[in-house]
Amino acid sequence: MEQTQPPVWRQRTPVLIIALVAVIGAVTLRDFLTFETLRDNRMAMLAFRDDNFLLTAVGFVLIYIAIVAFSLPGATAATLTGGFLFGVFPGALFNVMAATIGAVVIFMAVRAGFGRAMAAKIDASDGRVKRLTNAIRANEAPVLFSLRLMPVLPFFVMNVIPALIGVRLSVFAATTFFGIMPGGIVYTWVGSGLGEVFARDETPNLGIIFEPQIIGPLLGLAALSLLPVVLKKFSRKGSLE
Repeated sequence: MEQTQPPVWRQRTPVLIIALVAVIGAVTLRDFLTFETLRDNRMAMLAFRDDNFLLTAVGFVLIYIAIVAFSLPGATAATLTGGFLFGVFPGALFNVMAATIGAVVIFMAVRAGFGRAMAAKIDASDGRVKRLTNAIRANEAPVLFSLRLMPVLPFFVMNVIPALIGVRLSVFAATTFFGIMPGGIVYTWVGSGLGEVFARDETPNLGIIFEPQIIGPLLGLAALSLLPVVLKKFSRKGSLE
């Protein structure tokens, strides 16, 4: 028996819910999920963590997942909070894991609501969009991994585009987790030193990721991740000659 497709409205309900929560959150939470909130409540948060470590860790991860899944403001502040509360480790693990799960939630919602239909339209089309899509599909892992390492596109956009062009969930999840790990570790490390920053009444240097000693290795790793794509292209040319 053929499986009947659910109604279109039901497929798109998760995306609509995410969009609605994102709009409400952008209006109501933008002044709360900030560095200033962390600074003003740091002593209470540390005390609660010391008395309820497991509850704090689980609650933090769930809140971070919600921030990413619903595209709420405050992802950077959340990353800093992870480092401030839990140190570089396990703070970085909590941050990267939560961001990946949140990204997967958006990916699955978009794919269920629009992705299959969009992928079918792309496959039926002919032109630049289809050629670009086919190129990404042929090199899913290295391309997505390099884009995560060097986020030239906003994080939300990088969650949506792969869902629309039919990228496999396993590839999306793996490249997201490992691709955001270097940057996540850097910002978690910044967060772990916020105690001294607060003591000096300063603000953290969020531009540290663009320092030569950090951006250089990231660029090198991104270029290295694309090496299989280049080698594959040259091997095809060689076989055609």
